[in-house]
Amino acid sequence: MDLDAVDPDDRLDELDRRLVCALQIDGRAETGRIAEVLGVSARTVTRRLARLLGSGTVTVVLMPDVRDRAVGALLLRVRVLRGKVETVAHALAARPDVPFVDIMLGGSEVSAVVLTDAGSRDRLLYGQLPATGAVLETDVHAVLHAFADAGHWHSGHLAPEQVAALAPPAPTTVAPATDALDRSLLDLLGRDARRSHASLAAASGAPESTVRRRLHRLAAGGLLRTHATVDPRLLGMAVDANLWLDVPPGRLVEVGTALAGHPQVHGVLATSGPTGLMATVFCEDHAALFRFSTEVLGPLGVARAETAIVARAVKRAGVRLVDPVRR
Repeated sequence: MDLDAVDPDDRLDELDRRLVCALQIDGRAETGRIAEVLGVSARTVTRRLARLLGSGTVTVVLMPDVRDRAVGALLLRVRVLRGKVETVAHALAARPDVPFVDIMLGGSEVSAVVLTDAGSRDRLLYGQLPATGAVLETDVHAVLHAFADAGHWHSGHLAPEQVAALAPPAPTTVAPATDALDRSLLDLLGRDARRSHASLAAASGAPESTVRRRLHRLAAGGLLRTHATVDPRLLGMAVDANLWLDVPPGRLVEVGTALAGHPQVHGVLATSGPTGLMATVFCEDHAALFRFSTEVLGPLGVARAETAIVARAVKRAGVRLVDPVRR
């Protein structure tokens, strides 16, 4: 997903943007429900979604779940030799325990999210990365708390009442223990979260009634959160940036909560390390990023902000992305 390679003329029209927003709110929302909330015909929604999903413009998957991990999430900043950034980025993206990979502007840093157990973590950090001659330095930050992640963000093209109408019910139980069938269903939805009950039943070999019951149980436990991956420039946002924010410990909750509610922010994490917070933001252009820094971060009392701009997203929510230049 190379933001600089997308022709502005290819940006989605207003209805497509509203449909993308609906999928961001609930990736498994039924076509009829989306049509009712948006006030358009079911036939139009069906046709538009078929084009958006079939072309790969939008991909809907389950958000990776970190609650069954012994370690939790880690943020990596890997500095590499010039000319080797693609090799390192794609090697990380090939790992199933790395759901997010970005190449940063400048061509010498890769940013990644790692979800793994202690053994795999240690092999990656102390064995595999140091043994790679292209890697110069690796910074590792543990995620201590998520105020918001990519699954919470939507592009803001729907009215508040439409968002409320599409929002899935909040989890009502703790995450349930999963058996082989549950894991099979989660794996299938992890590749395509819009698969129907009938399709899931056929692929898993379970009766459709059983599939419906299992999905209801998994949803109640918060395991069916979805993520709609789309090139943000198609939504009019050409700049994707990671902000490492120096915030006093006593204000982490206040600042993290405030940023989590901002429409440009698609992730806010409290982390280990010198800064305390990392926020990811979408902006229309660099001028808008400057305004975000001065008009949003400034009044929140952020003492210092390191801004790292994403040149190209390689993997998002477990989905390997195709570089438009190389299609």
